[in-house]
Amino acid sequence: MDAYLDIETTGLYSYCHRITVVGISFGDSQDVVQCIGDDITADRLLEILKPASTIYTYNGQRFDLPFIQDRLGINLVDYCKHQDLMFHCWRRNLYGGLKAVERRLGITRRLKDVNGIEAVRLWYRYKNDSDEEALRRLLEYNQEDVLNLKVLRKVLI
Repeated sequence: MDAYLDIETTGLYSYCHRITVVGISFGDSQDVVQCIGDDITADRLLEILKPASTIYTYNGQRFDLPFIQDRLGINLVDYCKHQDLMFHCWRRNLYGGLKAVERRLGITRRLKDVNGIEAVRLWYRYKNDSDEEALRRLLEYNQEDVLNLKVLRKVLI
């Protein structure tokens, strides 16, 4: 079964930053399973991904999967195939981050004002100030990333 995966982190470097959210969705479902904070473990991630035959990401080959391997000690490509949609975009001269590619392709996004930097801020508002609304918004942002990977794949492949 196809799985779509996106992570949120506290920064760009796995040696000093943490994974805050992992979002995963399967097949054509609009459901997204999300692990948050300390619930993100190697065992939990492998259990969720058990049905996956292929994982789809955007820039996952250079960011998400290495970050997961560095922080959790698991290489997801040991368990299933991986397709990085960013490289499919490059073959069509679509460069930039996921949101830039979405705009060029007309893929809509509800949370237009949230990006990776804001995702970090939302996490710290949740952790430092117990701001549940910040967590809700971060999870919604991650969910939108994951579900838009499905839309992007349908447009590209």
